[in-house]
Amino acid sequence: MTGTVVNTPVGGEVTVEVRTDAPEIRFAPGAVLRTDPESAGPLTIESAKMHSGRLLVRFEGVADRTAAESLRDVLMVIDADDAGPAGEPDEDVWWDHELLDLEARTSEGELLGLVSDVLHTPAGELLAIRRPDGAELLVPFVSEIVPVVDVPAGRVVVNPPAGLLEL
Repeated sequence: MTGTVVNTPVGGEVTVEVRTDAPEIRFAPGAVLRTDPESAGPLTIESAKMHSGRLLVRFEGVADRTAAESLRDVLMVIDADDAGPAGEPDEDVWWDHELLDLEARTSEGELLGLVSDVLHTPAGELLAIRRPDGAELLVPFVSEIVPVVDVPAGRVVVNPPAGLLEL
């Protein structure tokens, strides 16, 4: 995912919650983004600029506030094949889709389940882990709690703080 439309200022510009490390590429004039829901797009970037720490984007064919308002909460996405690497090989950076279905185990080897989602919250990222019994476990995605992410091996290691597994 590259971003979500979160606000519609005056005119046809929209404020975008950026979910990419490469906004200068993803939101470059002429870039075409698929949408979720699909019926809202595709969207072609006409212009983009930072203003007061927020990304303001104008899409081709979205000329007024009413048209911009119809894009509120629309996700802008790209194909995983077009994403390129998330970071340098020695960096701890992954795309959300790379983490899905990884097996989660404690450092003692206890199976916690499979990563089913990555949640982006104002407080930080959370790994949603689907437990073998169907319950969901939310784990803060920070290196102190998730010290190992081994995508090629299909696993993450979780060192849960006291009480986390009982929630």
